[in-house]
Amino acid sequence: MVVAGIAAFPELADGLTYLALAGVPILAALALAWAIRGARPWLALVPIPLFAIAWAVPGTLTGQSAAVVLSALACVALGTLLAAAVPARWLRLAIYAMAIVDTCLVSADLLQSPNAVLNSAAPAAGLPQLQFAHFGSAVLGFGDLFIAAVLGALLAGDRRLQLRATGLAAVLGLAFDLLFFFVSLLPATVPVAATLTVLRASPRERRVSGSGSPPIAARGPRDAAA
Repeated sequence: MVVAGIAAFPELADGLTYLALAGVPILAALALAWAIRGARPWLALVPIPLFAIAWAVPGTLTGQSAAVVLSALACVALGTLLAAAVPARWLRLAIYAMAIVDTCLVSADLLQSPNAVLNSAAPAAGLPQLQFAHFGSAVLGFGDLFIAAVLGALLAGDRRLQLRATGLAAVLGLAFDLLFFFVSLLPATVPVAATLTVLRASPRERRVSGSGSPPIAARGPRDAAA
């Protein structure tokens, strides 16, 4: 939907930039104060220095790291809220659908131009661009981080399974990234969907999430992991 919107109305990218600028720090604070494992109200202040660092040194790895942390935390909050409100079976289908759509868009060369427009949009006064994650030469869309956070929220009721998913996603992601030797753009949602597929093949994971309700809904956001 975002890709189609930007393709039809390029000025939408500017609006999304300011939406991310305002929403990401707030959601990051929500994640630290409420959603992550070990959340504490005073942790809601942490995004303030992170935002300041991202603003002060935007072209450095330090500034980029601060911005990535803010975006990742914001996705955790969004994923937590979504997993608490939507049945797990629908979220799993959404992860698969997102990976399929992304793959089709990249293969058809329909994602590159809207992505370039969105990534080039910048707020005034040198404020940080939080509508995507940028670290060194790597660029990752906000939606890609969000899908990974949704998977983490789905598995939040089982800490061991969540850690297993983290390791598996890292391995699959690194293996998938080898394709960068041949192409310049990849659908980052594919390793997340592949991780879910592997986990769903495990009888233990089916016992955890096969009921249709995400574990997080039963345990509460404070027990969720980032």
